[in-house]
Amino acid sequence: MKKDMILKFNFSEDKVIAGKYLVMDKLGKGWEGEVYKGKEISTGILCAIKFFFPHRNLKNKVANTYAKKLSNLSQSPVAINYYTQESIQYKGQDITCFIFEYAEGEILSTFLNRQVGKRVGVLQGLQLLHSLAGGVETLHRLGEYHGDLHSDNIVIKRRGLGFDFKLLDMYNWGDSKSLNKAEDICNLIRLFYDAIGGKKQYQKHPPEVKEICLGLKKSLIRKKFKTVSHLREYIENIEWHSVYRV
Repeated sequence: MKKDMILKFNFSEDKVIAGKYLVMDKLGKGWEGEVYKGKEISTGILCAIKFFFPHRNLKNKVANTYAKKLSNLSQSPVAINYYTQESIQYKGQDITCFIFEYAEGEILSTFLNRQVGKRVGVLQGLQLLHSLAGGVETLHRLGEYHGDLHSDNIVIKRRGLGFDFKLLDMYNWGDSKSLNKAEDICNLIRLFYDAIGGKKQYQKHPPEVKEICLGLKKSLIRKKFKTVSHLREYIENIEWHSVYRV
């Protein structure tokens, strides 16, 4: 009998996982599965729990690759610390779930939705982009990449003039290549574009913004910002007083 494809879990907040962890609220959903806030029952310590959709994790290949990737990135301040792996039954299917660090802060999409007009100003957007670029830079230096950057898998926390953040749901498209890293850069700029108002606000923005966004044309972005370090350095050399007026 063919098993139904699981596209969502929507676990209740009182579900117990592997007899050890209590599911709390849902944090987000990605291509590979769903992530929930959780708590270790015996200690009360908060954690995050990621449940993989079985059709995205055949023979546990994706989960195992993801675990190794997080282990390789243990020195990066923006990578989530991996703890352990568990297996549960859901609708007659084996489901792999990861227990990993719970990142204090707020999902970026939630943060943006709280802002007036559901966007931030140009200066704050540049501060956000600079923080994100610096964090992704640590991944690339370790020979890795994220692969699926968007506002639902970034946890941010305000710190001074910038942001601390953690990245969720790193995707594995195979060996890290320049094309994967270039895609991270394009996704970072798309995040910046959306955070400051997207298409509706784009024409109102100063030239400094358009020189970063480049109309979201990937060929132009890849040509101008060959590495994420180039993007970070470019932001650092912008004449801030020019963009502060918008």
